[in-house]
Amino acid sequence: MKTQTKRMAKIGLCIGIALMLLSMVVASAVQTSGGRVSVKSLSLETDAGYVMTAYLFIPDTATAETPAPGIVTSHGYLNNKEMQDANFVELSRRGFVVLAIDQPCHGNSEVMSVNSASGVYQGALALSRMPFVDVTRIGVTGHSMGGMSTNAAVASDNASGAPFISAVLLNNADPTYQDGDGNFANIYGSRDVGVVSAQYDEFFHQWIDDEGNRHEAPDYLEWENAQSFLNFGADPAEGLEQREADTVYTDTVDGEECIRVIYRPHIIHPWSHFSYQATVGVIDFFTRTLDAPNPIPATNQVWQWKEAFNFVGVIGLCLFVINFIILLTKTPVFADVGSAEPVAPTKVADGKGKIWFWGSLAAGALFSMLIYRRILAFGTSLPVSQTESMGLGLWSFLCGLFSIVSMLVYYHTYGKKHGMDLAARGVKISLKKLLKTIILAVIVVVVAYSCVFFAEYFFKVDFRLWTLAIKTFNPDMLGQAVLYGGLFMTFYVASSVSANAFNYNDIGGRHSWVNAIIVALFTTLPALILPWIQYIHYFTTDLMLWPASNMHILWLFPIVLILFGTTLISRAVYKATNNPYLAGIVNGCIITLMTVTNTCTTLV
Repeated sequence: MKTQTKRMAKIGLCIGIALMLLSMVVASAVQTSGGRVSVKSLSLETDAGYVMTAYLFIPDTATAETPAPGIVTSHGYLNNKEMQDANFVELSRRGFVVLAIDQPCHGNSEVMSVNSASGVYQGALALSRMPFVDVTRIGVTGHSMGGMSTNAAVASDNASGAPFISAVLLNNADPTYQDGDGNFANIYGSRDVGVVSAQYDEFFHQWIDDEGNRHEAPDYLEWENAQSFLNFGADPAEGLEQREADTVYTDTVDGEECIRVIYRPHIIHPWSHFSYQATVGVIDFFTRTLDAPNPIPATNQVWQWKEAFNFVGVIGLCLFVINFIILLTKTPVFADVGSAEPVAPTKVADGKGKIWFWGSLAAGALFSMLIYRRILAFGTSLPVSQTESMGLGLWSFLCGLFSIVSMLVYYHTYGKKHGMDLAARGVKISLKKLLKTIILAVIVVVVAYSCVFFAEYFFKVDFRLWTLAIKTFNPDMLGQAVLYGGLFMTFYVASSVSANAFNYNDIGGRHSWVNAIIVALFTTLPALILPWIQYIHYFTTDLMLWPASNMHILWLFPIVLILFGTTLISRAVYKATNNPYLAGIVNGCIITLMTVTNTCTTLV
C-alpha cells in the first residue's frame, strides 16, 4: 500500500506540474494575441515621486513610425493590475497600447502613508512619453477606486495647462457631476466620456431623494446627476431631455464633437472584472473614441480563455502541493512526519456520535456566520497597515478558537469515553515531529510559490479565478505575512485537525469522499449564506440589506473556494500521512500570503 501511495503521488505531482505549465502557456498566448503583442513588466519612477509598477502591452503594429492610441487601465481598491485582464487582453488585441497599473499601495507599487489617487494620471503621463503612442489619442479607464483615480486624472489634466487625455471611461464609479462651487457642470470639456454602470452596483450611483427615500444603482438613470451627465453637464432644473442607457449621445463642445454614454450591464460591482457585457462596453467605447487600429467586433472576446486557464493553474498548484507533501513524507528525512499506511475513516459508535458530528459542524458554521460582520467592522477600523488582513485575520482566529474549544469539549464529554485515541489519530504529536512538520511545510510553501514566480517571470501570468489570486510579491510582504500569519494559522491548523482527526468517519457511506464533501460544505456555509441573504434582498427590493457591510460581504466570494478547497486539501494529505497539522500549516501559510499580497498596504 505504501508503494501504491507513493506511485499515485508521483502521478499526481506530474499532473499538477503539467496543468501549471499548460496554464502558463495558454494564458500567455491569449494575452499576447498569439505573439502579436509584447508584454513588459515595468517599474516607473513617477513625476509624483513614488514608484509604480505596471504591465505594458505593445501590439506589433505600434511603432515610432506608426504610433498607436494608448489606454491606461486601473483596478479598484484592494486589487491589482492583473484584475484588468479582460480589458488589457481585448484592447491590446485591437491594436491599442495598454498600460495596466498597480495603484499606489497596491500590487507591487510603492507603499505610502496615504493611498494616493494619482496613479491613473501618472500612468497617462508615462504613456504620453512613449514614442510608439499617439499622444493625441490617449484614454484612461478605471474600476471603482480606479474610476475615482480616473476622475482625479481628468482634474490633473485640466490643471496642467496642456491637457492630452481625450477619452475617459469610468467603470463602476460616478462621474464628476458638479464644479467646485456645487453647480452642475461639464468638467470633462470636449473629451469623450462614458460610464460602465452595473445595474446592481453596491457602492456607487446612490442618493437620497427629496422625500428622504434611499435609492441605489438600479434607479441610477432616474437620478438628476445621471441625466445631467448625459446632457453634457446641463442643470436638471432647466428641464432636460430624459436620456437612456446604452445610447451614445453627441454634442459639440469647444468646437469639437464629443460623446456621453452610460452602459448598463446586468451585473454587480465586482463582476465587472469578469463580465462579457461590461467588456463589450469597454471595447465599444474605445473603438468609437480612439479609432482602434485593428477593429474587431466587441462581441468577439477571448479573455475568458485566459481566465479559464489561469484557474487551471490554481488546480495544478493544488495538486502539486498535495502530492509534493505526500512524496516528501516518503523520503528518509521526513518519513517519521507521516504514516506508512493510508488512514481509514473511523466508525461512529452510536447515535450520540452522529449528533456530535452534525451538531459540531452546524455550531461552527453558525458561530462563524453570526460574528462575521461585527468582527470585520471592528478589525477594519483598527489603525493597521492592512485593514482587510486584520479583519479577515481576526475572524479566522476566533473561528479557529471556537473549533479548538469544540474539539476539547467533544473529547472530554464523549470521545475519550468511547475510546478516542489522540495519538492514533495524529493529534498528539512529539515536539521533534512537530518541528519536522513545520520544516516540511515551509519547504512546500517555498517550492509552491517558486512555481508562481516562475509563471510571472517567464510568462507574465499568475494563477487566479476572478478575485481569488495567487500572485508574486515584494519581499516586504513577508513582514506583513508574519504580522497577520498567526491569526490565519490558528484557523487553518484547527480546521485541519477538526476536519480530519475528529470528523473523518464513516458518516456519508462507504465512499469517504462523501464525508469530505460534507465537512467542506459546512466549513464553507458562512461564506455562502451571508452573500445569499444580502443579494437576494438586493435583487428583490433594489436596496442592500447591510449597506455598511457591502465590502465585507464581497470579500466572502473568494473565501468560498478557499474554505472548500483547503478542507479537501487537508483531507487528502491527512489520509496519506495521518498528520493533521501538516496541511493546516501549509494552507495557513499560503492563504496568509494570498491575503497580504492582494490588498492595500499603507504605512502606519
